[in-house]
Amino acid sequence: MELIAIVVILALVEFIGFSMATGRARIKYNVPAPATTGNEQFERLFRIQQNTLEQLMVFIPAILIAGYFSNASWAALAGLVFIIGRLLYFSGYSKDPKRRSTGFGIGFLATVYLLIAGLVGLIQTML
Repeated sequence: MELIAIVVILALVEFIGFSMATGRARIKYNVPAPATTGNEQFERLFRIQQNTLEQLMVFIPAILIAGYFSNASWAALAGLVFIIGRLLYFSGYSKDPKRRSTGFGIGFLATVYLLIAGLVGLIQTML
């Protein structure tokens, strides 16, 4: 489970980085809180931050469950794939919203894998 903990920490650090980018954009483009609109680049970064938060709500329980009931090494690897997907999502979306799909898909598929692995592992322990 140590590998899982490291991956979860990395995912949270990544999210903090996305949040800091949003905060810097808020200052740079003069979008004072609580506004969430006003400059297209700020809005992109804000959406990246919010979408990542939404994805973390599923990813974190999924990796913990998969790591416990299935193979922790495979779960950690899938977690790294999720993190890479989120980086690609950030990179693509911040340049052009149409370029967000690949990163989103990679992260989403990693989470689906974790959910399935966790469910299968849990069912196997119940039998």
